Amino acid sequence: MLNVMLDTLNPVSFSSFRTAARNGEFLVTAEVCPPKGGNPEHMLKMAATLKGRVHAVNITDGSRAVLRMSPLIASAILLQHGIEPICQLACRDRNRIGLQADLMGAHALGIQNILALTGDPVKAGDHPDCKGVFDLEAVRLLQVIKKLNLGVDYNDKPLTDGALNLFPGAAVDPQCPSWSGLQSRFEKKLAAGAQFFQSQLITDFDRLEKFMDGIATGSNKPILAGIFLLKSAKNAEFINRMVPGVNIPQHIINRLAKAKDPLEEGIKIAAEQVQTARQLCQGVHMMAVKREDLIAPILDMAGVKPVGLVATH
Repeated sequence: MLNVMLDTLNPVSFSSFRTAARNGEFLVTAEVCPPKGGNPEHMLKMAATLKGRVHAVNITDGSRAVLRMSPLIASAILLQHGIEPICQLACRDRNRIGLQADLMGAHALGIQNILALTGDPVKAGDHPDCKGVFDLEAVRLLQVIKKLNLGVDYNDKPLTDGALNLFPGAAVDPQCPSWSGLQSRFEKKLAAGAQFFQSQLITDFDRLEKFMDGIATGSNKPILAGIFLLKSAKNAEFINRMVPGVNIPQHIINRLAKAKDPLEEGIKIAAEQVQTARQLCQGVHMMAVKREDLIAPILDMAGVKPVGLVATH
């Protein structure tokens, strides 16, 4: 009975994302938010538009500290529908016991790809009076995943029911104003076991190139540049105000403001950015909040070919 249940929940016997990453393929991932409530229908509808176009779909973990369904459960639902997830796991809401418990559960469900995050501060979200945990942060969470993969827990005690087989990744911000801080953080995450990196929203591609040539060179780990679909000048200005560390240049805002169809212009800008990123790094991480259905057209416009089904049975 248990084997039947696990087979139902775990239709993927290997990670196509991991395989593509290690084979040096140009990687494409995209981000989808879990539902705010118990009905995953919209999440599944948006994720379905990405089948055949991305290697894996990121499921966010309380992005901007806004309440949504558990990323572990949402990732398991995607997996049931033949879509390979990258489960984001933030340290904000769980202590080291809870984080390790969720990682064990992820492995048992066949969720292999984990993006280790510190997490946005609770004050930024919709429950500003709640208490953040932050028992660990991203580097130490990566270290925990490395230990669990080796068959021991945080305290180096054996996992009596088997080691894990997770493929951990980390976030990186090439536009960080502190170059030394960026280098230090990247190197620590690399040493802690990060196997791939997804970047924050990129608008300064000269800075990305400098990062690739000056810091990431020699790491032999895929860097995926964050590409964000801007829907209008107002949308861009909102993101500049509300998302820490993001600075969308005025020339892009002006271009959106002057366009007859701002959304179509935003699609063109995103496609141009994908083409630029393709010359600099091994992949792109696509973000199109509430319009994930437009990611495939962006990739088409950028000349990125389909990658095949996200997951295979």
